Amino acid sequence: MTAVISPAVQNYLKAIHRLGGDSKVVSPTDIAIQLGVSHPSVTGMLKRLHDANWIVYESRSGAKLTDLGVSEARRVIRRHRLIELFLTRVLGLDWSEVDAEAEALEHAISPRLEQALADYLGDPLEDPHGHPIPTSSGELHRRHLISLAEGLPGQKMIIREVQDDDPARLRRWQGLGLIPGNLVTIHSLQELDGIFEISVDHTIIHLSREGICGLRGEFLPG
Repeated sequence: MTAVISPAVQNYLKAIHRLGGDSKVVSPTDIAIQLGVSHPSVTGMLKRLHDANWIVYESRSGAKLTDLGVSEARRVIRRHRLIELFLTRVLGLDWSEVDAEAEALEHAISPRLEQALADYLGDPLEDPHGHPIPTSSGELHRRHLISLAEGLPGQKMIIREVQDDDPARLRRWQGLGLIPGNLVTIHSLQELDGIFEISVDHTIIHLSREGICGLRGEFLPG
């Protein structure tokens, strides 16, 4: 019988993975910020995760997922992103709403329901925000994407994924056409104020560096 893994453990593993802990050591401070919890709480949980072989943890450096930890983290990420896609594509929820809903549901669905969702959706590669969905075997396609905020005047970018933790910002991006698959052109940058003039589908938009830093993609050559 498969052991039941608590939502708290799954959330920690997912947070560590999000910070790059599948390939590097991440600091307890970054984990605390990611989860919005206190540093002492993180320290205590990391020790328990280490004892259970989910992570390798040293108090002076930080935590790195073991192979077991990577597998479980990606299993939860897969379910989260499949649920997001189902909620938007099938139930018609706005992409700004689904992250919180998936956060609650990801801990509850069975492997059978996970596979049923994947089959129904056609074994999708990406969630509504453009993030890659891990395969059923735990493989995750890595992409080397750059923030639009790092661009320079004259450059063009294809948006591939967007940060999904701010519903209000997601709604604004959607209204402006700043969604995965769309082409963005940077026309000018006011360095002093950090204001970008960009265009999407011939519409001129002015946004701050902070307002576009969650948009990531690939700059076109030339």
